[in-house]
Amino acid sequence: MKKHNLAFIDLETTGFDPDKHEIIEIGVIIARQVPMAGRGPKLEVLEEFELKVKPEHLETADQEALRLNSYNDADWLFAVSLEQALKLVQEKTLDTIMVGQNVNFDWKFLEAGFKKTGLQNKMHYHKLDLIPMVFAKTYNDDRLKYYNLQGLAEYYGIKNDKAHTALADIKTTFAIYKKVLEIE
Repeated sequence: MKKHNLAFIDLETTGFDPDKHEIIEIGVIIARQVPMAGRGPKLEVLEEFELKVKPEHLETADQEALRLNSYNDADWLFAVSLEQALKLVQEKTLDTIMVGQNVNFDWKFLEAGFKKTGLQNKMHYHKLDLIPMVFAKTYNDDRLKYYNLQGLAEYYGIKNDKAHTALADIKTTFAIYKKVLEIE
């Protein structure tokens, strides 16, 4: 696992069910793990990108999810298709380890998207999730009440002015990950 690049990935979706709802935004930071003597790795950002994905079935969308993610037709006017988005994700995340906050949620949507488009998810099968990492480190600290991204950001003193946008959320996740591992 130490030799793999890390793919910090956050998705915004039209709801909670990957069989019914769609990915509408993808934020990715690819980082190389640079070994540091006697401590965790330094993370060298190789690339970051954000994609707006054109939804095909807004009629099945959860209206609250659309509101939360600030979906509007104008901002998604030049969005790419799911296939175009996942081709880029597939190319950029080859053999990386996915990292996220509640990574299972995003992984399920990615898997559903790859299946729908006939593309293959070429990430390494291991995944890293912030929630159990933070839980293990802060178990006895009663100041942390919520393990959602907002709660973790507040606990670690990280500002996220554009919450529920994929790139802002993954930048926040990346910053929290570094704080949890006490690396720069």
